[in-house]
Amino acid sequence: MKTLKFPTSHKTQLMDISNEVSEAVITSGVKEGICVVFTPHTTGSVFLFENADPNLRRDLLAALSKTIPSDEHYTHVGSNAAAHLKSSRMGASVTIPVHGGRPMFGKWQGVFFGEFDGPRQEREVVIKVIAG
Repeated sequence: MKTLKFPTSHKTQLMDISNEVSEAVITSGVKEGICVVFTPHTTGSVFLFENADPNLRRDLLAALSKTIPSDEHYTHVGSNAAAHLKSSRMGASVTIPVHGGRPMFGKWQGVFFGEFDGPRQEREVVIKVIAG
């Protein structure tokens, strides 16, 4: 198991962690199985998304902000209800097949960490590669 720890620098942002996931799969030595990528945060997410066009990342953040605006009145006691709602919509984990010692990403696919309540000094993502 590998744990990534990293800071975020914006209130909302998407970080491509595909290279770190690929490295964890390769160094695990597992040739066939699955890779689970998980974040223990309730205001951050892990999800699969298109990784070729950075403009699409901005589009996703804009769409989430329209759907779940930060300035809306929520009954949550804290001031970060929108971050919790965005995170729950995007998900906390992904499972990727491992074949030939590598994660089976689609041609334009990558693994992203979504920050919805930043900036934060430390965020965590856990990567577990399981033989099967």
